[in-house]
Amino acid sequence: MNKYILYVRKSTDVEDKQVLSIEAQLAELRKFAKDNQLTVVDTIIEKKSAKIPGRPKFGAVLERIQAGEANAILAWHPDRLARNSVDGGQLIYLLDQRKLADLKFQTFWFENTSQGKFMLNIAFGQSKYYVDNLSENTKRGLRQKVRRGEYPSNAPFGYYNDKRDKTIKVDKQLAPLVVSIFEMYAKNESRFADIGDYLYSQGIKTKGGKVYKPDKVKKILTNPFYYGHFVYRGEIHEGKHTPLISKKLYDDVQKVVALRCFRQQDHTREPAPYCGLLKCSCDMMITAENKTKRQKNGNVHYYVYYRCTRKSKTITCTEQPVRSEPLDEQLSGLLAQFALPDGWGDWLRQRIDKTERKEQAESDVLLDDLRDKVAHLSGKLQRLLDSFLDELIDRQTYLAKKAELMSEKKSLEEQMSDIALGQNTWVEPMTKWLDKAASICSIAHADDFFAKKTLLREIFGLNLFLTNKNVATRGDQSQISPLKNPWFALRATKEKTAHSGDIFLEKSDLEGPLGLEPRTPCLKGRCSNQLSYGPTNM
Repeated sequence: MNKYILYVRKSTDVEDKQVLSIEAQLAELRKFAKDNQLTVVDTIIEKKSAKIPGRPKFGAVLERIQAGEANAILAWHPDRLARNSVDGGQLIYLLDQRKLADLKFQTFWFENTSQGKFMLNIAFGQSKYYVDNLSENTKRGLRQKVRRGEYPSNAPFGYYNDKRDKTIKVDKQLAPLVVSIFEMYAKNESRFADIGDYLYSQGIKTKGGKVYKPDKVKKILTNPFYYGHFVYRGEIHEGKHTPLISKKLYDDVQKVVALRCFRQQDHTREPAPYCGLLKCSCDMMITAENKTKRQKNGNVHYYVYYRCTRKSKTITCTEQPVRSEPLDEQLSGLLAQFALPDGWGDWLRQRIDKTERKEQAESDVLLDDLRDKVAHLSGKLQRLLDSFLDELIDRQTYLAKKAELMSEKKSLEEQMSDIALGQNTWVEPMTKWLDKAASICSIAHADDFFAKKTLLREIFGLNLFLTNKNVATRGDQSQISPLKNPWFALRATKEKTAHSGDIFLEKSDLEGPLGLEPRTPCLKGRCSNQLSYGPTNM
């Protein structure tokens, strides 16, 4: 015997306007259950839309069915159970698993067969289509109202929605209050809180009986609806409703609002250029601080100082702040140490082209050799197959030899793929590094602070410190492997050539013992051959 859960639902959405009320559904379904001698173990009433999944009571019904408390559902129509594909799919799945034995409807016939589930699925699909189509029609109707100049939402304070002709009309009792608060605020003698108190004294309160908050008052005073326009979906439209105030009075109020309201913080403002690049000697980060100096003669000077954030509760920092100008001078001098001297860029590019052509030729030779070997193995596989088909060898010998040849062929094909993918992959990153190194001179002597910061961060990471107002590094930076940081290889080569006087070494330290190809994808640049070192402690 099937045990039914009687489920009735009605939402407040437009789609349910023609659906029977909860009481009518209950009466009809209880009579249906009695006439058909159905055993109803529980009645569930839910007032929630079924357009989207997540109805708590419907979910509880499915859980009880899976737990075995019931095995059937009685409802008015399939659209009472599901108007979305997720809920409909859950019901079909429970029917497939035989945990849900039956569904009974007052206005829809269903039998738990393949054809019945097919028709039920169609009914669920029709319900979803109806909702989706209704939503589109509603949106289209709202857009048409906007085009006619009718505000498609709840009337603001001072107006009311006339349900008879579906228009917005002036509330004759509240309209004078609206005009009063606009005139009060336009005098620039009242705050939002004062306006809220005034409305409260006139009997205008929130639903909880409290005074309007300042943001509520501001929303009223900045609403263009009161002079004849309205905002819908972020766009302003001309309305057909009766305005309560003039545009001039509205503009006067907006000037006072802009004057009295706090200026909102600009979260898009960039921080001082070198913030996030340097640390203090106490290991705290360096921040920037703006200072203004006003002289007696009326001159005003603006300065930026970089100082320790002093956020540590255990360490007392004694480092002094440093002005942005000397700090920029030090960092520019530090950056110039890594500039590519004149002539080096052209020489390196020639070496890159030469090495690239040589590598390409070697790769082509190697690929041709591997292709010949693969073709030879393919021929051996074909001859092996012919021998097996001619019964010259047994199956076991054939399979063993075939596996050996296939394995060798696969290894050769992978080698070919690796060579093809790896051809000249180092050329592009090295060329980019060379271009960047060539631009260091102009960047170091320009006022593009953020470009300097980017380059210094790439070269030093977070290993720059402020000590006694000087930029310094920790550890012996010259010991960093050029394979990890080619910038230090460039600086070491510049120092070496400066002492030896030989600018173009036949095989420079930049090239390394294994050739010009770098081991990491980071090479860029060129600059003057001036070896300028800033006032830094390296």
